[in-house]
Amino acid sequence: MSISPFEQRYTTKMNDIFDDKNKYSKWMDVEIALAKAHFLIGNISKKEYEEIKNAKEKVKPERIVKIENEIHHDLMAMVKAMAEQAGNSGGKIHLGATSYDIEDTATALIFKDAVGLLENNLIQFSKLLKKLALEHKKTVCIGRTHGQHATPTTYGMKFALYYQEAKRNLERLAECKKRILVGKMSGAVGTGATFGEDKEKLEKIVMDELGLALAKITTQVIQRDRHAEVLSVVSLVASMLEKIAKEIRNLQRTEILEIGESFGKKQVGSSTMPHKRNPHKSERVCSLARIVRANLSVAYENIALEHERDLTNSANERIIFSQMFIGTDYMLEQMHKILETLEFYPENMKRNLEMTNGLIMAERIMIALIKKGIGRQNAHELIREASQRAFAENRHLRKEIEKLNKFSEKELEDLFDYKGYIGNAKRIVEDAVKD
Repeated sequence: MSISPFEQRYTTKMNDIFDDKNKYSKWMDVEIALAKAHFLIGNISKKEYEEIKNAKEKVKPERIVKIENEIHHDLMAMVKAMAEQAGNSGGKIHLGATSYDIEDTATALIFKDAVGLLENNLIQFSKLLKKLALEHKKTVCIGRTHGQHATPTTYGMKFALYYQEAKRNLERLAECKKRILVGKMSGAVGTGATFGEDKEKLEKIVMDELGLALAKITTQVIQRDRHAEVLSVVSLVASMLEKIAKEIRNLQRTEILEIGESFGKKQVGSSTMPHKRNPHKSERVCSLARIVRANLSVAYENIALEHERDLTNSANERIIFSQMFIGTDYMLEQMHKILETLEFYPENMKRNLEMTNGLIMAERIMIALIKKGIGRQNAHELIREASQRAFAENRHLRKEIEKLNKFSEKELEDLFDYKGYIGNAKRIVEDAVKD
């Protein structure tokens, strides 16, 4: 029975990327690339390289685990298990390398797949946001600032805003790949002493074989600012998803209820209150975002390792790498499902727009007074006082504005038509998603 919910409750295809079986496979891929480099340079024979290469298929993960339990070193356990299957060539595996030549280079391969999966899912999510933005570019609703009714906006504006944020996160993922998809073959303290004069040539062969760039200088490890950067971007993706989820939660409140999560015919909202329709999926997204961001602080702590390295990053990276990628990918999948089936309540949008008896049009009226020759500050004060009176007496703002004798009946009709006060929302939405 699993302990971590990321193993059975909050799972995606990302789990396969961070599974130990895949980790061992990537470790062996690096060892094979190293053996190929030694063969091409002339340090080992073609037969030895071929036997090392063919050993991978015969190594079983459970054998690696068994050896590790005996020797208490996971990388050497893999080397020994691989050597068992390589015959007389087993002694040429891991030639000249230190553990983190293999592990850090393999981590780059794992991150390459993980970032790729996250990118693909974020692209699909962006397409959904674009679709919703265009569908609702004219769906008028009240905008809110400080939790209070402000002026009208549209739901298309909300989704287009999220679309642009998703696009920025895709750009960030693409940018950070230049710094995280790097490997090393530089030995115990980064000097490559065990490889001698062959170091540069050997490193290039290995990285070309694996499709990675070469870290120009390292200690025993690749520097952790690289990992912190990509995990920062992962945290930004998680925070974007929380932002959307939080908006859904607030807009699904009983008193607002403009949108809401879909609710299945057999779905249960509460164990004691049969009527409840809780936004629990969005709440789950917000909850997991806290875990992702909390793990980011650990990644930053890992940057300041002692001297040429210590082991304080090792144990926590077994946790934070997988949890942050899996958690964020799960949140992304969940949010995609939520938005695909999101329910809209236009009648409540209309009710909320009219809730404040026209006060949401105060800004528009102030601008109209300015156009009639009244100074900006005077116009603001006139409408502020009129709004305060209307609010105190629970009267429609139009009644107070009529007393100013500045507008005709037709002008007043237009001024209080909230559908006509969304500015350039339609064009803004179309421009924001046109790419």
